[in-house]
Amino acid sequence: MHITPPEPVGPIGEILWQPGAERIAASAMARFARAADLPGDDYAALHAWSVAEPEAFHSLLWDFLDLVGHKGARAIVRSASLREVRFFPDARLNYAENLLKEPDDRPALIAHRDDGTRRELSRRQLLDLVSRCVQALKAEGIGPGDRVAAIVTNDIESITFYLATAAIGAIWASCSPDFGPAGASDRLSQIEPSILLAVPSYGYAGKVVETTASINAVADSTAIKRIVLLGAAPQGAQYSKPALALEDWLAPFSPDAIAWHRGPFDAPLAILFSSGTTGKPKCIMHSAGGLLLQHMKEHVLHCDLKAGERLFYYTTCGWMMWNWLITGLAAGATLVTYDGNPAYPSVARLADLIDGEQISVFGTSAKYIDSCHKAGLVPRQTHLFAGLKAILSTGSPLLPQSFDYIYRDWKADLQLASISGGTDICACFLGGVPTLPVRRGELQAALLGMDIASFNSEGKPVIGEPGELVCRNAHISMPVAFWGDRDGSRYNAAYFERFPGIWAHGDFVEACPEGGFVIQGRSDTTLNPGGVRIGTAEIYRQVESVPEVLEAVAVGQDWRGDQRVILFVKMKPGAALDEALEKLIRERIRTGATPRHVPARIIPVAEIPRTRSGKISEVAVRDAIHGRTIANDTALANPECLAAYRNLPQLAS
Repeated sequence: MHITPPEPVGPIGEILWQPGAERIAASAMARFARAADLPGDDYAALHAWSVAEPEAFHSLLWDFLDLVGHKGARAIVRSASLREVRFFPDARLNYAENLLKEPDDRPALIAHRDDGTRRELSRRQLLDLVSRCVQALKAEGIGPGDRVAAIVTNDIESITFYLATAAIGAIWASCSPDFGPAGASDRLSQIEPSILLAVPSYGYAGKVVETTASINAVADSTAIKRIVLLGAAPQGAQYSKPALALEDWLAPFSPDAIAWHRGPFDAPLAILFSSGTTGKPKCIMHSAGGLLLQHMKEHVLHCDLKAGERLFYYTTCGWMMWNWLITGLAAGATLVTYDGNPAYPSVARLADLIDGEQISVFGTSAKYIDSCHKAGLVPRQTHLFAGLKAILSTGSPLLPQSFDYIYRDWKADLQLASISGGTDICACFLGGVPTLPVRRGELQAALLGMDIASFNSEGKPVIGEPGELVCRNAHISMPVAFWGDRDGSRYNAAYFERFPGIWAHGDFVEACPEGGFVIQGRSDTTLNPGGVRIGTAEIYRQVESVPEVLEAVAVGQDWRGDQRVILFVKMKPGAALDEALEKLIRERIRTGATPRHVPARIIPVAEIPRTRSGKISEVAVRDAIHGRTIANDTALANPECLAAYRNLPQLAS
């Protein structure tokens, strides 16, 4: 038997790329440092200043990025509580106005689909289309603070409507169309939207999937009076609320000047949804000023994105990276989008896109990079990547061998930035710095203005050992609030209870002596297959609808550099888990949640561990299947049942 020898690997922390002196000096990061009267090549000093002098840092950031709006006299109003700190309390701005400034014939959006479709819109054409959408939204009676719900793909129309929503001061909330009816309604019904924008179908890898059931589930669970269809309705489709095609909805309106609604810096712009681990997903409200300034900081300074360059991130409209991508327009960049299967019709599809569109900053998931590696893709032999200067990776920790793979088989001279943040902040805590070296397996540094540390269980900062990722200062990307959380108790419990008064993010991270970080994974029980965070509660809601299943527990198993979902089911007396029932469970999860929620293995068990208060203990199951010591089995009412979860043959293949 022939065994392929392993690829040679280097140590964690080994320098794989070093920016040259000219590149450092020409970077926006160096120019920003010099504007702060600091050396352009000393990131540690710049970061220390940004944390120690938040008023000066944020004031300079506004000016350096040339935001449109009224800045006001104060950059920060301090408070003993991080949650009560306010940024730019006197400011007035509009997110969309900053993205749509300087309308001309430069390309704004280049939208691709996996069926080969390519569409392009100039900055002037985008502004005109946004103007018509603004008028149509206002004609529906929608104004500041109203919610616009969307079940949409990553395409020109969704971006246009997002900007139109922002232009009038309304609040956007979207999910991708692969969420089933329950997944979509669980999210969008909570926010009481005024209107629903939706694709009646979407394509994926040569297949067309209708969304009628999801549209009706949201319509039936809300008081919306209008559905706007972004595409032709499937033959025979019936909608439970009045539906109008986009072309007909916009027909009465011609491009006109937009009266931008300039609101407070912390006025809500978008609602993003948590994974739904412990119940219905949390509705996390993010501010217009916070997302604008934070994203621009990350684009211009940390990615060194320049006007006229092309920015790409593979994302759906249900992931925070979609919002992050769109803000790239404020830097004068052209956005390149892609909707569908990134490996269709071949694994080289996105590599072809890099060359075809001359992408400068290319973003994807760690899982995608690993998939290309395992598929044997070697773009260096077939592609030029002439303009590619940075690759960004997030969604899950980037494997050390993936660092090697990019520099060996993609391009040797580029910045590979593994970045980490989350839906909670719709931004990054850790990521790339174009003036620093890239070290194997590490995220380069904490981002400017973020006082990041790794805390041990006693709340003390540690270096060189894993701990909880915390942010010790107020940051502009903190959510405004959770929708419906009137007293703020859910917000406080989510971030500030673990270490009172300090933001605990839920990541397990190691701080490195040189200033980088290594993400060890999530410290909670959120599942993360393929780099996409999903919640167990969404799986349970579907499984428990199967009569033969009494109860279930879902956990993530570390598997070949990724994570896969394992579902354990306790059957009702007399019921058996046969092939037909497995198929039913998988289909129920696929249609009720998303395909990503479908477990890799479904395993029957006699008993499921519970705490003494009656809660299912996912952590105990997860630790048991990995052969770990159960940290606190005295908290369990039935710890003896965990023996059945160890060394299961189904988990070895």
